[in-house]
Amino acid sequence: MFTGIVQTKASVISTGKINGILKLVVSVEQQYLQRLNIGASIAINGCCLTVVSFETPANDVVGQVSFDVIDETLRLTNLGELQTGQQVNFERSMTFGTELGGHIVSGHIQTMAMVQKIEHYQDNCKMYLAIPRGWMRYVMYKGFIAVNGASLTVGEIDEAGFWLHLIPETLNLTNLGLIREGATLNIEIDQQTFTIINTVDNYMRKTAIER
Repeated sequence: MFTGIVQTKASVISTGKINGILKLVVSVEQQYLQRLNIGASIAINGCCLTVVSFETPANDVVGQVSFDVIDETLRLTNLGELQTGQQVNFERSMTFGTELGGHIVSGHIQTMAMVQKIEHYQDNCKMYLAIPRGWMRYVMYKGFIAVNGASLTVGEIDEAGFWLHLIPETLNLTNLGLIREGATLNIEIDQQTFTIINTVDNYMRKTAIER
């Protein structure tokens, strides 16, 4: 589980497919790899990945982490689009005592959104994201959503998408400040909203059938 509070940005060192599996290697400051173990979970652009290997050179402030990304993950996320040198959002999994500054995030990406508009004014940024219509029923004004792993509050909505209002701190700490129009971003719907809406829908259908 994650909080959606991105800890830092990591740089893509290499990507390459072997037997249908994408081998993804990123570099990140060593302070974010302390007490890391093989098999640990790290959210990369909001997608929960398993650490398959890592290096923390003794005389270097930067370490490397490797992941295997399977076809289902590539189908649902933007990880297959990554190129060497790109920045990805990086969050270690929650531990007991972690401050929950965002919202509970599973790291299971459900769909992707396309950035259709970006508007800058003063130090802030306004971004409009379009997602498949079937997912808009779970997007609520002022509700939670995880975008590339960052826990954010939904702004104005319409039938096709929603606006995000991003403060300078978010733009600085995450890769959202590097995004351009036409880019695709990973989306995880708030799990509570998803569960409540589906539960109510199932109840209403069952009630209608019984009548």
